[in-house]
Amino acid sequence: MADPRAPFGRVLTAMVTPFRPDGGLDLDGVQRLATHLVDGGNDGLVVSGTTGESATTTDAEKDAILRATLEAVGDRARVIAGTGTNDTRHSLELSQAAEKAGAHGVLLVTPYYNKPPQSGLRQHFIAVADGVGVPVMVYDIPHRAGIPIETSTMLRLAEHPRIVAVKDAKGDLPAASTVMASTDLVYYSGDDILTLPLLSVGAAGVVGVATHVATPRISAMVHAYLDGDVVRARELHHELLPVFVGLFRTQGAILTKAALHHLGLPGGPLRLPLVEATAEQTEQMVRDLAAGRVDGFAA
Repeated sequence: MADPRAPFGRVLTAMVTPFRPDGGLDLDGVQRLATHLVDGGNDGLVVSGTTGESATTTDAEKDAILRATLEAVGDRARVIAGTGTNDTRHSLELSQAAEKAGAHGVLLVTPYYNKPPQSGLRQHFIAVADGVGVPVMVYDIPHRAGIPIETSTMLRLAEHPRIVAVKDAKGDLPAASTVMASTDLVYYSGDDILTLPLLSVGAAGVVGVATHVATPRISAMVHAYLDGDVVRARELHHELLPVFVGLFRTQGAILTKAALHHLGLPGGPLRLPLVEATAEQTEQMVRDLAAGRVDGFAA
């Protein structure tokens, strides 16, 4: 875990937040799911990220989710708290609370909706990194945030000693390559289907969603590539394509929770404005995961 080439490990899951049938937080489910994921081979977990429905959990719930996860697996895996918002002051408060709770790092998404200029992005990330003592992973996801973190901005952010990693969901291999070639920033794929392409230009691993159900084979793909077995890594990538595609036929948390329900694992309902998968969507998901040879899904 101390390897500077992969400070948060190689394979991490952006974990869903289990809720009870009444919509309340299921902390027992949080701990059972976290334990299942780490037992299955995850090096780390990101809580209160996009897939964790952070947009509809309160600050107190975020703190409870983090503390429950740390209690369950914090001695065996890195636990990163999603603390980014579109308000710098709020992001700093959440990050400081996460550090106090014992998080091993924080994930800061690009401020969304506001569409700040690149100078504002730079100041936002630096203000938070200045205010905490834990490592920071920057989350570049322009199709959700509305704006990218431009390469020149990322190069500047790399100068900060606590900004150490990037969760990349931009899908811009030239940009990622440039930053990795020019800085010590550690890249993690934030888009399951691009994990192998990003590994090929220097990424360390993945912060995934498909890892909820397919960690062993995703981990095998990552480590095959890192061990120099590119042919095997490519084979696994091709085998997993139905999983990578299938879980995102609609919003990722929706189908991931449907998949967890199918497996009898904690997940529970979603909070509005997200809604449950339809019967048709669930049937297609089962077919997709069966095609990807995921355990627990009939071929």
